[in-house]
Amino acid sequence: MTRFASFADLHAACLDLPRGHVGAAASVARREATLTKPPRSLGRLEQAVAWLGLWQGKNPPRLANVEILVFAGNHGVTAQGVSAYPAEVTAQMVANFATGGAAINQLAQIANAELRVISLDLDHPTADFTVRPAMTEPEFLDAVSSGYEALSPEADLVVLGEMGIGNTTAASAVSAALFGGGGGRFAGYGTGLDDAGLKRKRQAIDRALARHAAILGDPLRVAAALGGRELAAILGACLAARHLRIPVLLDGFVCTAAVAPLAKLRADALDHTLAGHVSAESGHRFLLEELHLNPLLDLGMRLGEGSGAAVAVLVLRAALACHTGMATFAEAHVSDKDA
Repeated sequence: MTRFASFADLHAACLDLPRGHVGAAASVARREATLTKPPRSLGRLEQAVAWLGLWQGKNPPRLANVEILVFAGNHGVTAQGVSAYPAEVTAQMVANFATGGAAINQLAQIANAELRVISLDLDHPTADFTVRPAMTEPEFLDAVSSGYEALSPEADLVVLGEMGIGNTTAASAVSAALFGGGGGRFAGYGTGLDDAGLKRKRQAIDRALARHAAILGDPLRVAAALGGRELAAILGACLAARHLRIPVLLDGFVCTAAVAPLAKLRADALDHTLAGHVSAESGHRFLLEELHLNPLLDLGMRLGEGSGAAVAVLVLRAALACHTGMATFAEAHVSDKDA
């Protein structure tokens, strides 16, 4: 059953967002101030724990139940020669996830996270958005609802990722529609295009932007016309996490583009998210700047699958271990700076 009956229904849900637990974040900060270290000497590790506390509403925060959700979809725009791989690779990679053979399987295991892969109608790719909208309103709302319903309310942290041949083209088109600059600003080499392929990709995006010019002022219609089912599901999952006050780690370019419409609708809509990393895909850095998101890691990764954000889970575990395991000045009988 589709949770959202119309664009208007979804739009209202995107604006009705709870705030974080300020008291819990303050409690985290008070403990940090007593630990055996100079103030702010752990830098962003301290900030990360405060962020977890803000959205979980507890001190200390927990990372006992970390969930990685990878959404998979296929794209009709691959007919324009915008990917180095054929569309059937999406389903083949989903099968690889199921047998534990992908990078994300290894990273989920080492991060002590549960991996779930949700396929979205892989046998029926979205429409070629250079010709018509990628998804109809019901198709888009159904995909958003699938992502929204996929979230586990008991999760302490959610990592969002994707798989879909052609989806860097969709992400580039959505980003350009929301923030300007056309295909030349956001489109990169993706899975390994040559220069001719990159030219086709940028031209396809620019044709799509021209074709759908009338809806570019509506972020949700942009997501439906230029995105994909997996991007729509990521948007839905991110929205559900905000409604449930669950912190979210975003993966790379595609994942960030998927949630960007939320930020265009409400400036603080992504406050419950952190960018796990910055992708080597060229448009990601530009998009993070537009969204004022500061990535935790910069490792030159460009795989997708939630892989960069899964590595960032280890950073959050390190931050939380320091917050919960370090002694206070009083416990360690160490003189603090004010002694």
